[in-house]
Amino acid sequence: MASNQTSVLHETWDFLKERKVWWIIPIVAMLLLVAVLIILSQSSAISPLVYAFA
Repeated sequence: MASNQTSVLHETWDFLKERKVWWIIPIVAMLLLVAVLIILSQSSAISPLVYAFA
């Protein structure tokens, strides 16, 4: 399974390099950040910290 994920990441990186769509990277980074905040806010010891940022 890890090799499959690696190939997907590799293909995505190659696509970004070939097509010169660097503007997608900040969008994906923000989506990943929001996803991490949602996961951490479910039931964690740092939930109050996450809620303070939201």
